[in-house]
Amino acid sequence: MKTQTKEIQKNLTPKNAHDILVEGNKRFVQNLKAQRNLQEQVFETSQGQFPFAVVLSCIDSRVPAELVFDQGIGDIFSVRIAGNIVNDDILGSMEYACKVAGSKIVVVMGHSKCGAVTAACNHVELGNITTLLNKIKPVVDKVNVRPEDMTDEIIEDVAHLNVEHSIEIIKNKSAILAEMEQNGEIEIVGAMYDVTTGMVDFL
Repeated sequence: MKTQTKEIQKNLTPKNAHDILVEGNKRFVQNLKAQRNLQEQVFETSQGQFPFAVVLSCIDSRVPAELVFDQGIGDIFSVRIAGNIVNDDILGSMEYACKVAGSKIVVVMGHSKCGAVTAACNHVELGNITTLLNKIKPVVDKVNVRPEDMTDEIIEDVAHLNVEHSIEIIKNKSAILAEMEQNGEIEIVGAMYDVTTGMVDFL
């Protein structure tokens, strides 16, 4: 598998970028890794990087974006934070990835059995975790279910809604990314990763 170059990146469309991620996840699920020389990629990217995608995902140890999409060094910008929430620093990172560095797709990827979403649904309050979970609270409020009535199914619904909520924030708070999407320069899309199967479903 070739290392991403400026020319390869320039010639990719958002749909191409989306398809690369879909195909990469298929390989991951089938345990068929693309052949890469990672040490060679370290050398080839030492003078510059040209990732085709930026993926916002959870810090969950079971959801490493590079692995679940079978990508190598220099292929994707990986932004990880509990609950795949969005803040100003993350927006700035995404704007850099797309407007400055040329990435063609923004993926917000939630996952099943998310600890952060579960904690938000159970109204956990603990130190700085409280501040983070407050960013998921508007989604929890939408389902309007008391903590004692929460089920695993409802929590999974909240995880899906949380992805949609993050995308809404991106589009509403980043004029740069919203304009790029409107002009067809990038795609902004949600996805859910299943920690049981390894499959990514794009929403």
